[in-house]
Amino acid sequence: MENAVQEMKTLPSRVTHVKVDDKDVYLVGTAHISKESVEDVHATIEQVRPDSICIELCKARHQAMTQADNWRKMDIFKIIRQKKAVFLLAQLILSSFYRRLGEKLGVQPGAEMLEGIHMAEQTGATLVLADRDIDVTLRRVWGYLGFWTKLKLAMQLMMSILFSEKIDMDMIEQLKQQDQLEAIMAEFAQRFPEIKRRLIDERDTYLAQKIRTAPGKTIVAVVGAGHVEGIQSQIHQDQPLDELMKLPPKSIWPKIFGWGIPLLIVALLAWGFTKGTAHGVQNIYIWVLVTGSFSAIGAALALAHPLTILSAFLAAPITTIHPLLAAGWIAGIVQAFVKRPKVSDLENLPEAIGSLKGFWTNPVTRILLIIMLCNIGASIGVAIAFPWIAARMV
Repeated sequence: MENAVQEMKTLPSRVTHVKVDDKDVYLVGTAHISKESVEDVHATIEQVRPDSICIELCKARHQAMTQADNWRKMDIFKIIRQKKAVFLLAQLILSSFYRRLGEKLGVQPGAEMLEGIHMAEQTGATLVLADRDIDVTLRRVWGYLGFWTKLKLAMQLMMSILFSEKIDMDMIEQLKQQDQLEAIMAEFAQRFPEIKRRLIDERDTYLAQKIRTAPGKTIVAVVGAGHVEGIQSQIHQDQPLDELMKLPPKSIWPKIFGWGIPLLIVALLAWGFTKGTAHGVQNIYIWVLVTGSFSAIGAALALAHPLTILSAFLAAPITTIHPLLAAGWIAGIVQAFVKRPKVSDLENLPEAIGSLKGFWTNPVTRILLIIMLCNIGASIGVAIAFPWIAARMV
């Protein structure tokens, strides 16, 4: 007992020791951009020599972190076809933010997780990927949100894109502190309680269960500092995980809106001909010019090729009344053909996303921007053209 007490005294201050039945669990609370966290992970594993090392990564994130050449294998056409362009762009924006933080701090984001991986290889401990699959988490987060919460979150993400270029030292020092991370979690929970439940609370449960069932008697778990309290409160309970892996049921409302609004637009355009052929043709001109122009403006803002801008203009009037198509997808495919990304562009992607300018100059990220901005432009065009045409029917 005396030796155990002495051991605990020499562990880093951010390590929490929990006794779970006959197991000793050491929770290393980390900040994902801190050199001190990397040192904490190394020191803890070196000292307790665990049977298992659990890290806050799923299989996909572990693969992305340990296989540096993944960018070279990206198929931009496949991403467009699978409608994952905006999701990938959001990932790149987040990666850009962490990359710039890492450059300021002189440490690679996620370095504490990599240290856990390396130490598992070095010591022979079993490596446990303890986090829930990122795809399941994101689907549950998004699928259970209401329309207005989705809109509010989207607006906040757009603001972060526009105003996240500079990172001052005060922000960095705050992010390095465990209590500040907990304060951020509390603020996040207050503003987006539904997101916090799926993104934080459910993963606390998932992580706790994976850690408590890890093989061996001594376990080190490398997790974000904001998860430590939740894991500690749930790790003594046996938690079934099947419910946390279920995807949200698909709502019928997106289909109703997806098909209903285009049918309403077509009906309005057809109704225009009851006031005369000239009136109906003018309505079609309004629809084509407004939706096409705003979509083309979106492509131009992304510095697209002239053929891409033209394709955005021609596609928008049709795709806005077809729920299975989008002007951005067509413009993105055209851009990918006329300015096909090279292997070097994929290899330079991590460097390109290090600045706002890089998003516009790298051919890969430019395609993603074209898709997003064309779709936004086409939506703005619909919001203008539809009431304009409706007003002419009065």
